[in-house]
Amino acid sequence: MPSAARVPRAPTQDGGPPAHGAFAGLVSRVAALLIDVLVLVVASAAVYAVLVGGASLTFDGIPSWIHSVTQAVVSALPTVYFTVAWWLTGQTVGDAVMGVAVRDRALRRLGFVRALLRAVVGLALAPVWLVGLVSVLLDARRRSLLDMVFGTVVVYAPARRRRPVRAGRERPG
Repeated sequence: MPSAARVPRAPTQDGGPPAHGAFAGLVSRVAALLIDVLVLVVASAAVYAVLVGGASLTFDGIPSWIHSVTQAVVSALPTVYFTVAWWLTGQTVGDAVMGVAVRDRALRRLGFVRALLRAVVGLALAPVWLVGLVSVLLDARRRSLLDMVFGTVVVYAPARRRRPVRAGRERPG
């Protein structure tokens, strides 16, 4: 595991993909965030369809509490999404598509509390989160303001490779 003091290599000179561990740039991060917004819009629509649509099929009219529950679930969805993704894998769907991952200063996955606080503060202060991305252009480790506050970095993650299945052998699991 690389030490916290070591600066990962930059993207390759031939324009190829960056080396594993290189700090992610502004375009990759913004693209990942836009993908995450799309994922959250679709997920929110699905929650609404299931809860309100299901209630309309079950009840004669939609009880008012269904709207309250739906609103609470949809409101909590972004915080839960970012927290769980950063805590369990270091990657949201957008991060995985863009090949980046959120890590702590020592390049380890985030603990639950740090992931939760990063999500809550980032979402509560979304304009600050977005404006704070400008510091990615100025910082040697490409940290945003949110990264600086929570001691995180965003790095290019290694592509996961599947091992070939040999004839006559099954994969475990």
